[in-house]
Amino acid sequence: MIFTICGLAGLEAAGRRASCALGPAGIVDAAAKREGDGATPAGTWPLRRVLYRADRLDRPMTELEIRSLRPNDGWCDQPDDPAYNCPVVLPYRASAERLWREDAIYDVIVVLGYNDAPVIRAAGSAIFLHVARPGFTPTQGCVAVERDDLLALLALSKPGDALRIVADASST
Repeated sequence: MIFTICGLAGLEAAGRRASCALGPAGIVDAAAKREGDGATPAGTWPLRRVLYRADRLDRPMTELEIRSLRPNDGWCDQPDDPAYNCPVVLPYRASAERLWREDAIYDVIVVLGYNDAPVIRAAGSAIFLHVARPGFTPTQGCVAVERDDLLALLALSKPGDALRIVADASST
């Protein structure tokens, strides 16, 4: 199944629509995506695996690969590091985003298959589907939805499913 994110209409999955937050720079062609630009990359990205905070919620129902987060989990976002756009253990020698956060946005993370096969330096890292902040404030380039909507999407998800990100409804 392909779940669709449309910049104007939000997320659509199995006949269900949900509001979402994107990067403040909007949706850009994946070839134009750069580290730190605040853009969400257009394209169809496989749902790779799920990470979740077991101290905050029960294991989400899904057929996708899943594991609980640990306090020292991170994601390398330094383009010249060999682990760029890969999970790392913190502390890490290079710049890395902490996945174990005090706010709730990474209580559930779906790792998207963006810039991972192969990894291209500076083309953007840590593009996830995750929990939205209150008020759907912009992400750093990820896609974010309400927690209940994310859990409902995961219950429908199977290996081989993908998230399609398009700029407008005429592209669907």
